[in-house]
Amino acid sequence: MKTGQPARRRARDSNGKSAAAWFLAVVLCGLLVGCSEKAPPPVVTSAGQDAIEVFLERHWTRPIAAQGAVPAGFSAQEAALDPDACGRCHVQQFSDWKTSLHAKAMGPGVLGQLIDMAPDASEEHQACIRCHAPLAEQATSLSVAIARPRAAGAQVSLHEHGLTCAACHVRQHERFGPPRRDGITLEAGNKALPHGGWKSNAAFEDSRFCAACHQFSEGDFALNGKLLENTYEEWKASRYAREGKSCQSCHMPERRHLWRGVHDEQMVKNGVTVTVAGPFRATGMLEAVLTIRNTGTGHRFPTYVTPKVIAEIYQTGMDGRVVPGTLRQHVIARLVELDLSREIADTRLAPDEETVLKYREQMDPRAAFLVYRIRVEPDAFYTELFNSLIAGGQAVRGRTMILDALANSRRAPFTFFEVRQPLRGPGPAQ
Repeated sequence: MKTGQPARRRARDSNGKSAAAWFLAVVLCGLLVGCSEKAPPPVVTSAGQDAIEVFLERHWTRPIAAQGAVPAGFSAQEAALDPDACGRCHVQQFSDWKTSLHAKAMGPGVLGQLIDMAPDASEEHQACIRCHAPLAEQATSLSVAIARPRAAGAQVSLHEHGLTCAACHVRQHERFGPPRRDGITLEAGNKALPHGGWKSNAAFEDSRFCAACHQFSEGDFALNGKLLENTYEEWKASRYAREGKSCQSCHMPERRHLWRGVHDEQMVKNGVTVTVAGPFRATGMLEAVLTIRNTGTGHRFPTYVTPKVIAEIYQTGMDGRVVPGTLRQHVIARLVELDLSREIADTRLAPDEETVLKYREQMDPRAAFLVYRIRVEPDAFYTELFNSLIAGGQAVRGRTMILDALANSRRAPFTFFEVRQPLRGPGPAQ
């Protein structure tokens, strides 16, 4: 499945603004992290695999075609494409979706850039909304909004809902979804059923379904010989694929529409195993070790270029403040230049790979504790990008939205692991 074609051309532009804007356009913010133990799905034959591939090629043709004429007898609710209409019957799914980053896929960081484009710049819009708001009706809604921004308090436009229920489940007003778990088959086209029933397809439980937005194709934008978005291939090369653990088994447990990832503390905890050793004293020096192993993430940890995971060991006083000069860090990330011109470093962990931060420093007389800590900055790249857009005056009409996005990105960091070891009195350092 081809992804990101218009975006690839923009990324090769030497203008930093185009490259940075492109980058934000092609990524869903809910980055994939963490894998839980689930039973493998039923084996699908090669013929079934081919059928899934054919279905997905058609289902994810971009831009997604307009739904067309509403079938006779459909109510206003059945014809609607907004998530609220779906949520009146699919209460749990709607409730989950509202908490997810899919629901925020057209947040202020994306809209703040789109609003400065021309209303009829459809190719530039598609570089963003092909994943963030892929329905044809959302493309129209966006163009109208750029030309005539809605008044405060007016109804939310369709494109502002982001990655909606309909984006995955509705084509030509027909509903599609996974087979029922109880094995019961309901006839599609049955007018006695809401919206004429639905068509089941095993593709909805296949990792290739997610690849439509979470995988670039060969020839798409790459740095240092590696595709910028490569999550599906990372999973495919891992033991998780061989064991039949799909993206959905981790990110949609029990078919929940949650899609938790690197922004979620518990998902990150589930994805890695952390161990510490020390502190030990040797010839007046403090020695310690912090080890992080990717034991539960079905792809690289983290998978994309937006987050940073920062492992730290440092000494603190009794007041908990870091003693100057004692902090040592190791960043786990794929670091790239802000204009996407170069990969600086790639220290991410492949499945079952580990990294070790070794600490050997003189003990400061003010130190009372040695601290091992791991922090996550889920939107580290975005923070730099939004700062750049504001500082460079590139956000004009969208300035307020970009400032909101910047504030959101600065609130996103969290600490998921912290251990304090005493350096005075009885303890391992003695």
